[in-house]
Amino acid sequence: MSDKKRPRRTRERILETSLALFNRAGEPSVTTADIADEMNISPGNLYYHFRNKDDIIGELFAAYASDVSPLLAIPPARAPDIEDLWLMLHLVFERMCAYRFLFRDLDEIASRNRKVALAHAMLVRRCEETIVALCRGLVGAGTMHAGERDIAAIAANVAIVSTYWLSYQRLAANARAPGDADAADPSRAAWQVLALIAPYTSGAARALIERLGDRYLGKERR
Repeated sequence: MSDKKRPRRTRERILETSLALFNRAGEPSVTTADIADEMNISPGNLYYHFRNKDDIIGELFAAYASDVSPLLAIPPARAPDIEDLWLMLHLVFERMCAYRFLFRDLDEIASRNRKVALAHAMLVRRCEETIVALCRGLVGAGTMHAGERDIAAIAANVAIVSTYWLSYQRLAANARAPGDADAADPSRAAWQVLALIAPYTSGAARALIERLGDRYLGKERR
């Protein structure tokens, strides 16, 4: 029984170690030899489970997508509110931070790994569809005032900001304090996306976004 479990456990360790190294050093800087050395296994043992580094990246992206997909949903039995959007964004950014190398090195990865590029494009489309549905629900509830063209533009902008936020945050952190570029704050990222929607909201929805902005921007000034 233990012999049957060992390959699965080694495969999990390869993925865990790869994720940690990619997040820390950046995917382009990490080789399969680095991963094997970190695990104290032979390269041949690693290649038994994965043919190459892109196979490892593909499985890590699949794990990320599996975590995120259930979050891209709207309440099934009631009209959505701004807190639904806030919670969804926060949870999604938590998962993005856990797999941050995918976004910091996205262009490099997508340029050579078509499978990941296509899977990411599909996930982005689903994200946009969810944002459109949430915005329509907010409009229906009277807490948001936007036409279909505005909603489509908001959804696209949310996808753009979300996709490249971690790269921007790393560059900004490097400019402020070199060596602290690994910091990632999902709450700050979620508010930044909500700021795209704020001009179209009113009442309690707008007040919540303003309170979140006061909290996170005030924290940065301290």
